[in-house]
Amino acid sequence: MPLAQCLPSTGLPIDDYLSQITQQCTDFNQVILQAAPGAGKSTAVPLHLLRHLPVEGKIIMLEPRRLAAKNIASYLAEQSHQPLGKAVGYRIRGEQRVSSETRLEIVTEGVLTRMLQQDPELTGIDVLIFDEFHERSLQADTALAFALESQVALRPDLKILVMSATLEGLPLLSLMPDAQVTSCPGRTFPITYFYSPVNRQQPMIPQWGSCVLTALNQQSGNMLVFLPGAGEIDRLAVWLKEKVDAQTLIAPLHGRLPFSDQQAAIRPSEHNQRKVVLATNVAETSLTIEGISVVIDSGLERRSYFDLKTGVSRLDTRMISKASSTQRAGRAGRLGPGVCYRLWSQEQLARLEEQAPPEIIRSDLSGLLVEAAQWGTTPEALPLLDVPPAPALAAGRTLLQRLDVLKNDKLTEEGQRIATLPCEPRFGHMLLNAEKLEQEGMDGILSEACYLMALLEDRILTTGQLSVQLQQSVNQLKSAAQRWWQRFKPARSIPPFSHQHIDILTAFAWPDRIALCMQST
Repeated sequence: MPLAQCLPSTGLPIDDYLSQITQQCTDFNQVILQAAPGAGKSTAVPLHLLRHLPVEGKIIMLEPRRLAAKNIASYLAEQSHQPLGKAVGYRIRGEQRVSSETRLEIVTEGVLTRMLQQDPELTGIDVLIFDEFHERSLQADTALAFALESQVALRPDLKILVMSATLEGLPLLSLMPDAQVTSCPGRTFPITYFYSPVNRQQPMIPQWGSCVLTALNQQSGNMLVFLPGAGEIDRLAVWLKEKVDAQTLIAPLHGRLPFSDQQAAIRPSEHNQRKVVLATNVAETSLTIEGISVVIDSGLERRSYFDLKTGVSRLDTRMISKASSTQRAGRAGRLGPGVCYRLWSQEQLARLEEQAPPEIIRSDLSGLLVEAAQWGTTPEALPLLDVPPAPALAAGRTLLQRLDVLKNDKLTEEGQRIATLPCEPRFGHMLLNAEKLEQEGMDGILSEACYLMALLEDRILTTGQLSVQLQQSVNQLKSAAQRWWQRFKPARSIPPFSHQHIDILTAFAWPDRIALCMQST
C-alpha cells in the first residue's frame, strides 16, 4: 500500500496544525514548533512531512534517548503499514534497521553528530528534525550548531525543524532569528493532586510500593510511576510483583530491557490486565504510554554533573524541576480526568527550580572540544544557546593535552583517531593504547579493553534470581564487547573475558587520577 494512502489521523491537537507546519517547512528552511506534551508532535509531524513535504531526500529525526528512538520508529512504521526498516527506520549506537528504501530515519544524538562530521553537506538528506529539544542535551546542542553552520556555508536548501515542549527559557530565536514559529497546545484534562511526603531517612522501595498499592485500591485505570533510575525500577518491580494479583501487570520501562519488554510497557495491556508502568523521566515527554490515568511521582531524577575538583562526572539523585513535575503530572490527564500522587510536600514544590540546567552547563566538555576540533573550530566559536563555562573548557583542554588528543585546539594524529570512536576521549585513549600494546605482544589487553568499555557503557546486573542474571549478564557483556572488538578485529570473535590488564587500562583512561603514595620511614 502506498504510504500516502495509509496514514491515519491521530485525533490529537497537532492535527489542526499539520498543514501549517508543512507549508512553513516548504516555504522556509528554519521552523520552530512549540507543542505541549500530549499534542502528538513526535509521531504525527514526521509522518505528515514524509507524506506531503516536496523533498526527495531523507528526513532525519533526532531523539535524545535510545529507548524513545527505537520505540517511536517502531510506532511510525506500524502507522505507515510497512515493516520497520522500509520507509521508516532507526539508527542507534550498535544497532540499526534501515534499507535503501528508508526515507525517515529516527536517530540518536551521537549518530546525527557523526553524520554531520563525516559529511557536512548531508548528501541525500533534506530535512533535520530536532525532537524534544527542551531536554537540552549536550549532543543535541552540538548537532544543532553544526547543522546551522552547514546550512549557512554548504546547504542553504537544508530544512531544520526544532520541536520542543516549551520555549520558555529557550532563546532559540537568538540562533534562528528568521525561523517561522508555530505553537500548538496540548490536551490535558483536570488532574487531582495528592501530596504524600516520604521519609528520605528510611528505605524508599517499601514507601514507594505502599503508595502504589494504596493508589491501586483507591483509583481505577492504568498507572505510571516515575522513579530516578533503572535500579530503583527493578527493585520496586520485584517488591510489587509479590504483592499484587494476577490481574495487575507490573511493567518496568528502561533502556536495558529487551525491546519486547519495552513494548509491553508502552502498548495496551493484554487479557484486561491493569498495568503499572515503572519508568524514569524518559516517560515525561519522549514516549506515549497507552491508557494512563494515574501518576505516582517520586519527585527524583538522576543528573550527571562534572566535578572540576576531581575531573570526573558523577551521577546525583536530586529533586526534579517544576517543569518536569508539570510534565509528569500531565501524563495522567491525556485521556480524561486524572490523578497524581506527589511523594513530597506542597512546600517542596514551591522551592523547586523552574527548569533543569542544560547539560552544557554541568558536563565534562572534553568531548565537545574534540567534536569542535574535528569540525574545524572551537566551542567558543560555535552557535550554541549557552556559552560553555570557561573553567570546564579549561579542564577539558588540560585533560586532552595530557592524553595527546589536542594541541593548540587542533587534533593530534591520535586525536583524529579518537574522534572517530563513539566514546569519551578518555576511553578512546584507553582503546588505542590497548591496540598498540596488543600489537607489541601484550596478548589479551585489547579484548579486555573492549569488555571494560561494555561494562562502562551499561550496568549489567539488576535484581532477581542471581544465577539467571549472571548467565544473562555474561551474554550481554560479550555481545556489547564484540561490537567494540569488531572495530579493531572485524573478522574475529572476541576471546573470553580476563582481567589481568585492568590496572594498565584504567591508568590509560584516568592518567590524571594516578597518585604516588609516599610513606615516611
